[in-house]
Amino acid sequence: MKQNSSVKEQSLHPQSTPRSKAQAETAERLDERVLAALHAAGEKKAIEPVVLDLREIASFTDYFVIVSGANERQVQAISDEVYETLKKSGHAAARVEGYKTAEWILLDYGDFVVHVFEQKARKFYDLERLWRESKRVTLPAEFSADGGGSLRTES
Repeated sequence: MKQNSSVKEQSLHPQSTPRSKAQAETAERLDERVLAALHAAGEKKAIEPVVLDLREIASFTDYFVIVSGANERQVQAISDEVYETLKKSGHAAARVEGYKTAEWILLDYGDFVVHVFEQKARKFYDLERLWRESKRVTLPAEFSADGGGSLRTES
């Protein structure tokens, strides 16, 4: 009976770590392929990088990597760089969707999915809102706009 009351007490008054600390820990454990995809996107000046951790809420993939390009040509260039970089390291995409229209290109690597959006399409589809129950991974400074990295944030 005492054990049940302590379980009840824990559920009523959880002592969880702050979300930012949990996110920082997740960023440290990001798969090297996810980091390689972010780096490749940064090489083509991708805008507003976001990584969503879906492991607790979805079974089809672990992470969404979401970046934007300013126009169709940049979206394709980002997609090409991510695809070629990962292919050279022995990780070919299982599927690529939307390349010709270049509004939203999806590169499926099984454990993670890279979404490369044209800025207007990203605002319209708003995957971050749609998957708001996921954990947003705090990215290493080299990938954040304020960390002096090659990825940037547009206002």
